[in-house]
Amino acid sequence: MSDLVKLLSEVIHSRRIKSRLIDLVSYAADAGFYHLVPKAVVQPVSEKEIAALFIFSANHQVPLTFRTAGTSLSGQSITDGILVDLSQYWEGVHVEAGGGLVRVQPGVIGATVNAHLKKYSRKIGPDPASINTAMMGGILSNNASGMCCGVTRNSYHTLKYIRFILPNGMTYSTENPDDYRRFKTECPDIFLQIGFLRDQVREDASLHALIRNKYQTKNTVGYSVNAFIDHEEPMDILAHLLIGAEGTLGFIAEAVLHTVPDHPHKSTGLLYFETIFDACNAIMPLTAARAEAVELMDRASLRSIEHIHGIPDVLKILPETAAALLVEFQGATMAEVQDKVDSFLGMSNNLAMLNEPVFSNDSAQQAFLWKLRKGMFPAVGAIRASGTTVILEDVAFPVAQLGNAISDLQLLFKKYAYERAIIFGHAKDGNIHFVVTQPFDTSQEIDRYDRFLNEVVLLVVKKYNGALKAEHGTGRNMAPFVQTEWGPDVYRIMKSLKHVIDPQNLLNPGVIINSDAQAHIRNLKALPRVEEEVDKCIECGFCEPKCPSRHLTTTPRRRIVIRRALVKFKEQKKEAKYKELLDQYQYDGLETCAVDGLCATACPVDINTGSLVKRLRRESHSQFANRNALLIARNFGKVEWTVKTALRAGEAINSIFGKNTMHGLTRAAKKIIPAFPLWSNQLKPSGSLRKARKQENPAGEASIVYFPTCISRVMGGSYQGKENLPSAFVRVSGKAGVNAIIPKDVTGTCCGQIYSSKGFSKALEHTSNQTIRKIWKWTLEGKLPVVTDITSCTFQLQGCRPLLTEENKRLFDRLTIIDSVDYVLDHLLPRISVKRKKDKVVLHPVCSLQKAGLEGRFAAIAAELAHEVTIPLHTGCCGMAGDRGFLYPELTASATSREAAEVKQQDFDGYYSSAKTCEMALSDAVGKNYESIIYLLDECS
Repeated sequence: MSDLVKLLSEVIHSRRIKSRLIDLVSYAADAGFYHLVPKAVVQPVSEKEIAALFIFSANHQVPLTFRTAGTSLSGQSITDGILVDLSQYWEGVHVEAGGGLVRVQPGVIGATVNAHLKKYSRKIGPDPASINTAMMGGILSNNASGMCCGVTRNSYHTLKYIRFILPNGMTYSTENPDDYRRFKTECPDIFLQIGFLRDQVREDASLHALIRNKYQTKNTVGYSVNAFIDHEEPMDILAHLLIGAEGTLGFIAEAVLHTVPDHPHKSTGLLYFETIFDACNAIMPLTAARAEAVELMDRASLRSIEHIHGIPDVLKILPETAAALLVEFQGATMAEVQDKVDSFLGMSNNLAMLNEPVFSNDSAQQAFLWKLRKGMFPAVGAIRASGTTVILEDVAFPVAQLGNAISDLQLLFKKYAYERAIIFGHAKDGNIHFVVTQPFDTSQEIDRYDRFLNEVVLLVVKKYNGALKAEHGTGRNMAPFVQTEWGPDVYRIMKSLKHVIDPQNLLNPGVIINSDAQAHIRNLKALPRVEEEVDKCIECGFCEPKCPSRHLTTTPRRRIVIRRALVKFKEQKKEAKYKELLDQYQYDGLETCAVDGLCATACPVDINTGSLVKRLRRESHSQFANRNALLIARNFGKVEWTVKTALRAGEAINSIFGKNTMHGLTRAAKKIIPAFPLWSNQLKPSGSLRKARKQENPAGEASIVYFPTCISRVMGGSYQGKENLPSAFVRVSGKAGVNAIIPKDVTGTCCGQIYSSKGFSKALEHTSNQTIRKIWKWTLEGKLPVVTDITSCTFQLQGCRPLLTEENKRLFDRLTIIDSVDYVLDHLLPRISVKRKKDKVVLHPVCSLQKAGLEGRFAAIAAELAHEVTIPLHTGCCGMAGDRGFLYPELTASATSREAAEVKQQDFDGYYSSAKTCEMALSDAVGKNYESIIYLLDECS
């Protein structure tokens, strides 16, 4: 333990201080292209601890940097001091004034806030592309905007109250009138200096005009000096200066924001133009028609997303000069939306479009189009050369000159040999983003970027009087050029402000105010070649909210950052650090990864870090381990019998010595043998399939083959003493007139998921081929569909084709493999009589449902059987991952904690899912019995 960490432990509990090499390395990167390794990472839980950290920083002269989601793009959420991680304990959100206001803490995700506001048809004003990941601390501190936000609905303009802590440790809230008096008496230097700067701005007509003009368009360069014009009271001015200050002036503990309408009706279209000038000519007519969003994409940016499944075919045949606009009209009624669309169409005859304008009212199609646009920056990772870094710049030009400005930028791309540069952005605001890629491994490459950026600065500021940062914040990237944009007088005001509030320059130093003219080319992030699965990653962090281990060990992004650090240590021959990091990666990176693959659903380039972890596990297995796994696969029937017998023995022990005996015994065993599985009281032996087979209905109108999965056959018993799942499945099928046939030789048959997650490839191949051959026989050579009762097993079987022999691939192609969710919705509900409905039920959609896009169908079943259906906002992967929750129960406990806390807030008449082990995990976490949705249908019919 370092001396710094020992000292920190007097301020923050040691459990919330991260100082291992793996922690420091993994927090050294954010979504931007800079890299700094912190001395320690701390996770405070209260304002008291934040104030203590400020005092600690001053006493020990160690800088502090606050970080929430780490999606910042200009280098403002990294540090070589103490990194204060707020992503875990600052997630408060409270809707007020009937949805008109929302109170937020810095660690809550923007999309989560909007989910709370949805039932009020409201949302927060800022709508950055990263809203599903970005947290309110970053959204506020960067004054983020986005697609529809413009300049009037950002955090600055929608702020009502703010609670903040200054570097001197003092806390104030603009919601409390008495705090204005306290601020004046307790911070006289700050109070007087802000008042002086306010008067200076207001008394200088040219200064006043400059500031007012600058904020007519998006601008996040430097501090929000419009506060000196917009507000009178020094504390109100400071409150708004904190918005966009990037954590350099104080800590935002809480904010109350005015919300904006979330229009229920939308119409969205992708319009194609022959040139970028033609696209720009359409901006004014679209604005006049009151389009809510007008997103520009040049030909190169469109090419970057051509690989995405479902992309319109026309994208692939557009001319090289083409461009597109993603346009959305919104309104309170569909008639209002259509009026806006018709208004634009009436003006569109003179526009040089390559296609007839087509607008969609389908929400799924709209979501897909927005997914394309929001993933455009990270999607560059899919086409960039391996080993290069992605650089995103964010500028604004006057809309009337946008076409010319883009043309000038493209000339600079050619001059500096950025052959794969792309341009996209918020055309209605004149705000464009451009992305270039290059390595930073030589001084020549760094010099190329330096010369290029200096020319961009001159182009934006001198030629077009634009903004060097429109919404991504100044950070380290534009800190050397703040004075270039604002001039010496305003820059002097900004420096004066920073000095009076943070005189020791300990709060996020180097960001916004930086005297180093070369700051933009220092500490650049290199992305070395590592492995195929991760080389496309640009560390955007979009994956992190999906990860079940994010609050326990690490995340998909950080797993990749660590892999890259291992390569660097190896190249630099730092053998001790390499070994230390590799050892720590075993638990953090490998053992606590649930390999659920949900990270890929959020990743714009479909990186599945679980696939990487599976490969690493596979490569780490010895020949003995692989042979043993294959032996188990070949004798799975005996294994099945052994496990079921062990469960019966455990249940017997509990019945004799008390219901928690096995849990206590296995918990004690884990202290000696960490890999020993922990007993769950949800484990119930399934019993025989004989009773289920007796309920088969040969006279049914239709027949299916029912494949009870090995989990259902072994531990499919009911915690509440009901019949086991196979019996319930066959009975409810019979009620619908469907004969569910259980194969006689189903014992010993497995989908292979257990071998897949553990990386035993030979065992997986053997099991997959054997199972497909059996299913071929069971289904009378593909004549009958086969239905499984656990979604993850269905997902495994449906995706096993690459593992099969050529002969078995031909058999597979003629099979129909159906999940229980599709089976219930499509085959049972239309034929069954629903006699009663439950009042309120809660659902847990398992990972496989989410990956397969079946969440809506799962909810649709429940909606037919209950009056009120709840899917928790914090639903995610439970971390069970088959048996991983037994081996690493801390993973499941962490993964389910937020969902469980949400569910516990009310009582439900039923708790349902579609995978037994996930049901066990949620049952343990919530203290209620989760069971298959098959039981819900059985009880209601």
